[in-house]
Amino acid sequence: MMHIEPAEHIKSITEYYFSVKLAEVARMNAEGKNVISLAVGAPDRMPSQATIDTLCETAQRPDVHAYQPYTGIPELRKAYSDWYRRIYNVALSQEEVLPLIGSKEGILHISMTFLNAGDGVLVPNPGYPTYKSVSNLLRANVIEYDLLETEGWQPDFAALEKMDLSRVKLMWVNYPNMPTGGNASVELFDKLIAFGKRHDIVICHDNPYSFILNDNPMSILSLPGAKEICIELNSLSKSHNMSGWRMGMLASNTQFVKWVLKAKSNIDSGQFKPMQLATVAALSNSAEWHAEMNRIYAERRVWAEKIMELLDCYYDKRQVGLFVWGKLNDEAPGSESIANDLLHNARVFITPGFIFGSNGERFIRISLGSSVEKLQEAYQRIETFVKR
Repeated sequence: MMHIEPAEHIKSITEYYFSVKLAEVARMNAEGKNVISLAVGAPDRMPSQATIDTLCETAQRPDVHAYQPYTGIPELRKAYSDWYRRIYNVALSQEEVLPLIGSKEGILHISMTFLNAGDGVLVPNPGYPTYKSVSNLLRANVIEYDLLETEGWQPDFAALEKMDLSRVKLMWVNYPNMPTGGNASVELFDKLIAFGKRHDIVICHDNPYSFILNDNPMSILSLPGAKEICIELNSLSKSHNMSGWRMGMLASNTQFVKWVLKAKSNIDSGQFKPMQLATVAALSNSAEWHAEMNRIYAERRVWAEKIMELLDCYYDKRQVGLFVWGKLNDEAPGSESIANDLLHNARVFITPGFIFGSNGERFIRISLGSSVEKLQEAYQRIETFVKR
């Protein structure tokens, strides 16, 4: 009898939480249960009209359907560069920009570029699960560092300095932070840059949330000396309502970009040119377009906060980004139990904090990717369940 096993690195990870739960939600919906999903950070609004029009118009051209450059078309690299100068006050040459098929892809490419088996990776707890799973796929040594509510969800640099950093190559950071909504500061970025230079650790800043309910979008690359040791990922998924388009980028010094391109060019064959041209249009969205999106998100956040209060959860009103992160009361069961109760008894899907690490166990997360009407209905369903 044949005996075939997957590779050890596949055994070391689990299927992505949302892959499993969204399949469960789909089955429930097929049974007529009409689940309201407040879990995934997927904007429900359309991209700008100029973005859609550019895609439709350019897709009619006969010269846009072939393979495209691995570095993206020059127009797109220039648009990303201009966007960084306008929004973040960061000067980037086109050689310091690499378009990506979404920034999630970039986590894999960066990790493949810098990590040998056994090298250390500093991963935040709580944090985006992909940082850890990709590191495990490459058989790197995941070293978690704590983000704590008492510290404003920022790294404890004194604690980091006490760790064995001798084989650490990468450090993943993410501000505005997902899932906690903690925000960045010049002081934090200064400390991260100095820490990376002191220990020869590449600081990888994942920056997809800086436009949402945040008055001061920041890039770590805006600080002096950052390009020498930092790589920044960015994405149009959340900020421009383009999550399904998979349009993202990374920026850093030219040497780092060239190294990452060596990995990337062996994996994909570029992006559809009309999508790249449409992204150029999206990157020129007006300030008024983004202000209108934030007005909508602010209305939704009111109801997400009401749901948190209904569930007797504490939340920090200063948090920014696409989610509301709330702390369960001391008597409540764990986050997974709460999420499953709400899914099966109130038919509302929220995200349990445990999926982001042990420091998220006593928290839940609500996405602002659903309409006010959906949030109001979710509130009513949960209220009925709580009373019952």
